[in-house]
Amino acid sequence: MADVLKEPSTPALVNAIEANLFAFLPLWRRWPAAEIHDGPDLLWSLTGFPIPLFNSVMRADLAPGEVEAAIAAVIARGRSRDVPLLWWTGPATRPADLGERLTAGGFTHVEDVPGMAADLREVPDGAPSAPGLVVEQVTDPETLRQWCAAMCAGYEMPASFGETYYDCVISLGLEPRAPLRHYLGRLEGEPVATATLFLGAGVAGIYDVATVPAARRRGIGAVMTVRPLRDAARDGYRVGILHATAAGLPLYRRLGFREHCSMGQYLWAREQEGGG
Repeated sequence: MADVLKEPSTPALVNAIEANLFAFLPLWRRWPAAEIHDGPDLLWSLTGFPIPLFNSVMRADLAPGEVEAAIAAVIARGRSRDVPLLWWTGPATRPADLGERLTAGGFTHVEDVPGMAADLREVPDGAPSAPGLVVEQVTDPETLRQWCAAMCAGYEMPASFGETYYDCVISLGLEPRAPLRHYLGRLEGEPVATATLFLGAGVAGIYDVATVPAARRRGIGAVMTVRPLRDAARDGYRVGILHATAAGLPLYRRLGFREHCSMGQYLWAREQEGGG
């Protein structure tokens, strides 16, 4: 556990919030559908699936004079596969004005997402609870299919996203002690909630916390967040990080997470250019 973040200073937390996200993309080398570039300039993925997340630029370290050519090259790759693109920016992004240059180069600013972190020793231990909720780690293909369906319902995304994500995760594997772990919550046997734990860059990243509409306002989101964090703490991790939605921000604050940075999201799609 030598790589686990043990001294969570503010600069270290800011770095970890980004680095955990960045560490996820190279895993996709095991996914035959994905092309991955992990160089000193850019970290990006490209697939044939028309879903922005699967065609992401997550790290940029560019000289000011290289930006326009880099943006043009990324867009050219998106056109070549006819897929939309998602470009992330954050505190480590260089140059600092990359967001403005992305909008000038054809991307649309979607939102800024708070990057949050918590000391796992301070996450509530005796709470939260949701009566009747049973949480299990996903370790087989059928349960993963149920997880994908519940996640899509919770985020109100098309089933095609779940089908693509299933294909990705099956390629990565479902070993119980793997760095990437998925959790499914059931009420009376019905899948109603999801969460993902990713152990990378020395911290425990929480992703995909979603509850189907019919099961909301019962404390389920809190349980789905805390369960993987407790597993991470048992594995020796001290810090949890996440990138919060506006809806989830109050919950995460109650659980001890605090904002440390902001992550920008920029979208490019062919239809923005007026073409088909």
